[in-house]
Amino acid sequence: MDSLPIWRLRPAGPDDADALALVGAATFLESFAGVIDGVGLVAHCAKQHSAETYRAYFAKGAKAWLAEIEPGGAPVGYALLCEPEIEHPQQGDIELKRIYILSRFQGSTIASSLMQAVVAESAGRSRLLLGVKDDNHRAFSFYAKHGFETIGTRRFDVGGKTYDDFVLARVL
Repeated sequence: MDSLPIWRLRPAGPDDADALALVGAATFLESFAGVIDGVGLVAHCAKQHSAETYRAYFAKGAKAWLAEIEPGGAPVGYALLCEPEIEHPQQGDIELKRIYILSRFQGSTIASSLMQAVVAESAGRSRLLLGVKDDNHRAFSFYAKHGFETIGTRRFDVGGKTYDDFVLARVL
């Protein structure tokens, strides 16, 4: 990777919903174009990565952090933490719903900094859960490095088609 520009990490809120939606849709498209059905991919991004979706998460108490590049504060990544939406959570679980970074900035310290913010915010909880597509090997490597282990599977709907996910957990 070339020299990383100066970046900052800050808490995000409802006023950042447009930035989260933009990065969310861009990274989902980057990651899964050619892997997931294109029509379903577009429909998924339009629904799951809309500004309204992010505002709804904040309204339910979600926390988020936004990575921005300086100068100018262009958004390049984020993490979103919420109450578990994964089936059969245990008492004290919390879910890392999303941790997305534009590919140009992957391999930098941004992802680990986002994970540190999520883990710090999760203090007092028992486990941090997340779902990851079953063939996303780069993500598995990152999560293993941060103490996550596979605890189950689930089906994940993208635009009306289902795909296999693994459910991972990290004891806090």
